[in-house]
Amino acid sequence: MEENLQNNTSPTDTSSHTPLQELNQAPDVVCSYCHQPVLTKWYFCPNCGNKLNLAPLSTSALTQVGIYAFSIILPMVCFIFVTKWPGLKYFKSKNPKAKMIGQVAWVILIISTLLTIWLAYVWTQEAIQSSINSINADFSI
Repeated sequence: MEENLQNNTSPTDTSSHTPLQELNQAPDVVCSYCHQPVLTKWYFCPNCGNKLNLAPLSTSALTQVGIYAFSIILPMVCFIFVTKWPGLKYFKSKNPKAKMIGQVAWVILIISTLLTIWLAYVWTQEAIQSSINSINADFSI
């Protein structure tokens, strides 16, 4: 117990290094904003909160469902929210699972876009034909 107190570790601490010890052993990496030493694995600077690295993308089932649903409805809302579509970010990811999610989202988006264009064409043709039939019926009286 006395050794743990002298080493500033708890008896249940199983890690061999604390973040401060890792920081002292790490190469000279500093925050670009406040110039405090940071570890390369940190996402934010603990001193100023500056973003250091991008956090890994979520690949949970709920996230996938959301991305795929968004990919389906995006063409139907005329791509108004295309800047909010996360498929591109996932597609560009270096994480293989996130990249696969991005690829599936692109396929769904393309199929949904083609389906939307086809449905718009068919409905437009039906509306035109209905109008022509109505006009012909009016003149044949």
